[in-house]
Amino acid sequence: MALLDPVIERVLADFERRAEDEQRRTMTPGAPGADLDDLLLSVGREAGILLYLLATGAQSRRILELGSSYGYSTVWLGAAARATGGKVLSLELKDFKIEHARQALTRAGLSSRVEFHMGDCLESLRTLSGPFDFVLLDVWKDLYVPCFELVHPKLAPGAVICADNMLLPESVRPQAEAYRKRVRAAGDMDSVLLDVGNGIEISRKR
Repeated sequence: MALLDPVIERVLADFERRAEDEQRRTMTPGAPGADLDDLLLSVGREAGILLYLLATGAQSRRILELGSSYGYSTVWLGAAARATGGKVLSLELKDFKIEHARQALTRAGLSSRVEFHMGDCLESLRTLSGPFDFVLLDVWKDLYVPCFELVHPKLAPGAVICADNMLLPESVRPQAEAYRKRVRAAGDMDSVLLDVGNGIEISRKR
């Protein structure tokens, strides 16, 4: 039995095929370097499943996504919001990425479950009202600690934060380690690093 309904799975499969094609092209010797803004850079299927299970298992109704990109993880979170009767608030800097994500959500039948805010995530976080039950953090890694500082006071008791790219790529490990150190020093967060996808730090507010 499929985890999600076939319409959503088809949308996710389209993303996954694109990600595989991008990986083959970028790893081909002599291939020109790609602009990072042109790549999906998605969390991947295993991490997507984990996000869905965590959000639905906790019955999260107010879900915050920091970094929509092209919408792969947004579809997973939108599916979770539909299952819990909740809503996703997704922050993204680039308008063309939001448009792509909107189209994917429409094809998946999830557009009513997601609201987008375009702009700098730190500026947006300063103006947003909590509390949030579930947060996905997947922006530029030097923003992880500043994002945590702003979202931490807006977490509901029992809220979960999932931070991607804790292990890969290796080039961002210093920022990932700084984030994990900050979360674990917060005093009211329980946290664990899982080797799923590119590495995910899962943190829960007591």
